[in-house]
Amino acid sequence: MVVASFAMITFFISGEQMYINFNENPKGKQVGDCVIRALSKALGKDWDEIYIKLCLQGFMMCDMPSANHVWGSYLRENGFKRYLIPGDIIDFYTVKNFCEDNPHGTYILSLPSHVVTVIDGDYYDLWDSGEETPIYYWHKEV
Repeated sequence: MVVASFAMITFFISGEQMYINFNENPKGKQVGDCVIRALSKALGKDWDEIYIKLCLQGFMMCDMPSANHVWGSYLRENGFKRYLIPGDIIDFYTVKNFCEDNPHGTYILSLPSHVVTVIDGDYYDLWDSGEETPIYYWHKEV
């Protein structure tokens, strides 16, 4: 395993699979902001902008910014479409499997209680969520 560290991003390379430790939180906090971090990375916008926009979206929908339908609505407005992981593989399909199957493009994966971004086969997260099971994902066709 090769480990390299640059600022707040650390790369863990194992074979061709790459996990990239990523924390866009401006204070470097490790709090329940996975939706904000994931959307920030996927959309190429800073944490503050995504936080404010999701708070406004949540306000308009009378729900919390981290509610699935709130951030999902925001992604839809930004051209993303939602896709389900097929039911016949969901019990054993992992984030790593998803990365192997999708080596190109930007995806936002929804796990049972977490959200992670995949870009060109690499997953960006605070912790190695590679063995977690995605339920559905968002993708924007280019």
